[in-house]
Amino acid sequence: MQISSGMDDALGRYLDLTSQQMQITASNMANVDTPGYKTQGFDFDQEFARQLKDSAGAEGLAGSQAPVQDVDGLVARPDGNNVSMDREGLQLAKAQMQFKLGTQLLKGDFSTVMSAIHMDSK
Repeated sequence: MQISSGMDDALGRYLDLTSQQMQITASNMANVDTPGYKTQGFDFDQEFARQLKDSAGAEGLAGSQAPVQDVDGLVARPDGNNVSMDREGLQLAKAQMQFKLGTQLLKGDFSTVMSAIHMDSK
């Protein structure tokens, strides 16, 4: 028997994308001194909206990765590297807050389900 609410899938996708964002940011930070390296990223809001829309008619998309692209508009150093530690620090802080929000929402969702189960036993 599987007990879930409609929020579970959406929160799972949200947390997966947040994790991917953290991995990309960590990779960008790790390559700050690599000549010619271009900052990678994806549009979180657009990708989350796309995955939610796609999930309405298809299953099995959970865990799908967002397409990663070079980030445009950043200033490159003479060696061709355009990683900004200030930008990456902000991206990491944002991703951490998003992950914390997602886990708190998921915890609340499970608490609601558990409350419903315990209501039946009373």
